[in-house]
Amino acid sequence: MTLRDKAALERFFKTLREQLLVALPGYKGPDVHNRGKSPEQEAVYFLHELEQIIRQWIARIYHRSPHNGLCIPEVPGLELSPLDMYAHGAAQAGYLQAPARPDLVFDFLKVEWRTIQHYGVEVGGLRYDGKGLNGHRNTTSPYKGEHAGLWPLRLDPGDVSRIWFQRLKEGTWHELRWEHADAIGGPFSSEALAYARQLATATHRFPDARRALAGLLDEWGAGLADSKAGRRMALRGADDRLRLVLPSPAPEDEPEIAMGDDDEDTELDAPFPGEDDGDGRAAGDFYGDAMETI
Repeated sequence: MTLRDKAALERFFKTLREQLLVALPGYKGPDVHNRGKSPEQEAVYFLHELEQIIRQWIARIYHRSPHNGLCIPEVPGLELSPLDMYAHGAAQAGYLQAPARPDLVFDFLKVEWRTIQHYGVEVGGLRYDGKGLNGHRNTTSPYKGEHAGLWPLRLDPGDVSRIWFQRLKEGTWHELRWEHADAIGGPFSSEALAYARQLATATHRFPDARRALAGLLDEWGAGLADSKAGRRMALRGADDRLRLVLPSPAPEDEPEIAMGDDDEDTELDAPFPGEDDGDGRAAGDFYGDAMETI
């Protein structure tokens, strides 16, 4: 959201109040001067009921009503509704198909074909294991062709501390973690792993990739990268680790921020829906007023 979105959102809330909420029983208005007589004695709605009413109003009325703020430069003066503008945009730019399932992201990851042993699977010299492999250990996959007998695993090169396996019968995805991932304490890329192995080979007679990787990540976290390649990989790793950090709760002694929608004096005298607002335009025109505000 940007600063320019504030005016459009506030104007929509006003349109919602003036065109829908004011007509509902139990409406109290934005202040004591605009509420009905004894609204507490009228019918009330539960939150899920009110949400359904608002959704129906948007679908049946709001999206089908013309707005002065919507226009096509090639056809000036043409009255358009939000649905008309959507159809016009889809005709120009094409229709964008949204993902039909949440696990579609796994289809874009790198695929590695491996056998499933009693200890798990091995990819790139690292062993991974998880409960999702139970029932598939020491089994031959039904896949044919180039990878006959092997199982497909999904790998993210930006974080090889874990991989994913899809159970064939259930179709569910399961995370498999590297056996030493807890000792590292964070994600690391395949590039960082290769770099750590190179350093371990050059400095130790019997290189230990786990120890070298842990030391390398500690140095990068302290800002001790000694080469351009190391600094580049350190920045990438820091960004990946930052995404795993949840926002910390606000201190208890921090003053509470007042929330709400305070109406301006000019909004309290807004004309009733359908009345003329003084400039030749019917009240409740969201797009026209929002564009003027911006």
